[in-house]
Parts: sequence; C-alpha cells; structure tokens
Amino acid sequence: MSPIFREMKELGRRHFIQRAALAGAGLACASVPLAGARAQSMNAVELDPRLLARAGAALAKHGDKIFSRDLLAIADFSQPSGLPRFHLFNMIDGTNTTLLVSHGIGSDRTHSGRLQQFSNIPGSEATSAGAYLIGETYYGKYGASRRLIGLDPENDQAENRAIVIHPARYVSQSMVATQGKVGRSQGCFAFSFDDIGQVLSRLAPGSLLYADKLS
Repeated sequence: MSPIFREMKELGRRHFIQRAALAGAGLACASVPLAGARAQSMNAVELDPRLLARAGAALAKHGDKIFSRDLLAIADFSQPSGLPRFHLFNMIDGTNTTLLVSHGIGSDRTHSGRLQQFSNIPGSEATSAGAYLIGETYYGKYGASRRLIGLDPENDQAENRAIVIHPARYVSQSMVATQGKVGRSQGCFAFSFDDIGQVLSRLAPGSLLYADKLS
C-alpha cells in the first residue's frame, strides 16, 4: 500500500469515527440543504444511527477498495419509496442530504411502495442489499449514469445484472404528490432528473454506497 493511500485510508477512518459518534448523539442526522441545492422535503428521513454504523462496518471491511471517503451514500430501504430515503452523508462536516430513490420491481411485486425483499439473482429485477463501490460514469439510454460494483455475496452479481445509478421519469416529487410513491426500477438505484446531477457530482467514483433495510 502506498504512503499516500495509507494516509487517505487513515483520514477516512478518523472522519467516520468522529461522524458516527455525532450521529449516535443525534447531532449529525439533520437534512441540511447545500448551497445551490433544492430545499429538502419536510418529510425528509433522518439517517438512523444503526444504518450509519452498518455502513461504517462496510467501510472498514472493504476499506482497501474505497479510496474516496468524503461522502457515504446510504439507501435506507426500511422506508417507503414516497419518502427521501437515499442519504448523502458528508463525512467531513456531518451534514446529510436526503433524496428520493427507487427500488426494484422484484422487491415489491404488488407495487406497495415498500421494499419487501432483496435478491441478487439475475433476472429477479430486485434490489440487492450490501456494499457497492461507485464506478465510472457512462452515458446510456437514461443519460449520464454511474456503474456499481457489488462488494458482498449479497450483491456480487450487480455488474452482471447491470445494476447502476441512473435518472428516471418514474421518480419525481410530482409522482409522490399524486401517487404517494415513486415507480420501480429493474433493480437499479433510479433518481429523479432533478436530483441526478447532485448525485453524480457529489458521489465520486471510488465512494461507498451501502443499501440495507432495518428489521
């Protein structure tokens, strides 16, 4: 391991320990809009310290692969899709931004708006739990998108399944207003066109995305 990478790894570890402690005290969980970003919904979901701790464990487990540590992305699939449940947690200052995100058709066959189950099986069209490495940007049928590499046995088929971050018209505040939920993906993390720019600009390649559901 190079001295520079070792220094970055140690810096990221210290930041996580500091911010996780604040989150446990309830001080780092408020949704704080960044300058230039649109204001957060009044229904924004606070980041559960248990999920933050699980994401921290994933960071420690896969630390040699995670080289961008300023931001942690956490998808809280305990929450319904009509609530902003995707967290962009700033490891440096402890602020948190929440956004709408879809789950897969295979995770919610009746379109209840709630994720019922995870699956890693190709063809399941379901969301997979676990830690993902944020990959490169590419331009597909939805426009600018970001590849994902599954790091755990629960999501190691992500690349084969083409599970990615992308925008979609079935994710929007207006859809929530009329239907109380957003549409479903084929297992991808789909965002509104209003939010995808922020996601791609802030969540750099080499970052960690952690997806889970609290029982």
